Amino acid sequence: MKDEVELLNLDEKPKKKTKKSRLALILGVIALILIGIEAYIVISHDWSSDKQVARRKDPYEIPKVSIINLNSDTRPIAVMINNHNKARPNHAGLNDAYLIYEIIVEGGLTRYMALFKDQTTERIGSVRSSRHYFLDYALEHDAIYTHFGWSPQAKSDITKLGVNNINGLYDSGFWRDRTLNVQTEHTAFTNIANIKEVASKKNYRLTTDREPLLDYTFVNQALNKLDIEGSEAIVANNVSIRYSSYVTTSYVYDSENGVYKRYVNGEEHTDAVTKEQYTFKNIITYKVRNYSIDGYGRQTLDNIGSGEGYYICNGYAIPITWEKESRSSQTIYKYLDGSELKVTDGNTFIQIQPTNQKLTITE
Repeated sequence: MKDEVELLNLDEKPKKKTKKSRLALILGVIALILIGIEAYIVISHDWSSDKQVARRKDPYEIPKVSIINLNSDTRPIAVMINNHNKARPNHAGLNDAYLIYEIIVEGGLTRYMALFKDQTTERIGSVRSSRHYFLDYALEHDAIYTHFGWSPQAKSDITKLGVNNINGLYDSGFWRDRTLNVQTEHTAFTNIANIKEVASKKNYRLTTDREPLLDYTFVNQALNKLDIEGSEAIVANNVSIRYSSYVTTSYVYDSENGVYKRYVNGEEHTDAVTKEQYTFKNIITYKVRNYSIDGYGRQTLDNIGSGEGYYICNGYAIPITWEKESRSSQTIYKYLDGSELKVTDGNTFIQIQPTNQKLTITE
């Protein structure tokens, strides 16, 4: 909004001009000049130099992101979450995660890895053991990796790759909730304060210079308004992602609130603390080949490479590509025209699905 300035009428001569009035006039003109210079500096400031918009191609497109603070250098925390059907009713803290992965494990089950940044979540869990391919996604975020136990391959890789990890088998910061009527392996919980305390004692770095994985350029724009030539966006009010005969993840779009309500095996996926159903703004889903590597049926992924998938948001699904060059490199998500994926402000679930399972997207 432009400021309105009252101009002097120079044609109207005063009847009597004193030295004081001349001085006042001169000072007034100088003040106006100074105000103009200051306004010019503010308007012409190069906002693209700000850290918050370091990744933005358009310096005038500055999002006000709420899911994470783009100016924060706090190091993310990654926590392995148990998704056994006995543990799922006791899930806690996932509503505070800015990004979560779901990937297949042995027996046709899945596990989650939830990422937290600048949160104070008081109950997270239940926490379960590590699988080696989850390390690839902890590394791409430069996260402190938190788990309770590990597979032989994960144990070897954590040492080999030098992953900063907190393990409930040996480290403090976890507790067992004995009030739950489930097996012991489903009762381990932690919180952000405990993780940070243990990380400090282990002299882990608590800050990072790694950029966020996703580009939060489109703050609250509807996906159907994105002008992407040849995007072939489709209506996505219902999404079903089958992992095995034991696990099917699904979402239903809530158009009133602009989020996707999450379900597992047809039941609402809720938080045990808040009692509310989990909702997500962004969904990224793609398929990666998995296969067994031992007699216990533990899995591995062919996740170094590239492929295709979908970005789902605001009732639409748009085809995308993904590419990951190494275990520690960030996965790059792009539209089909080759430009970088831009997501809306909100929490995200990345669903990495087996190649032999069905993905269903319907109106």
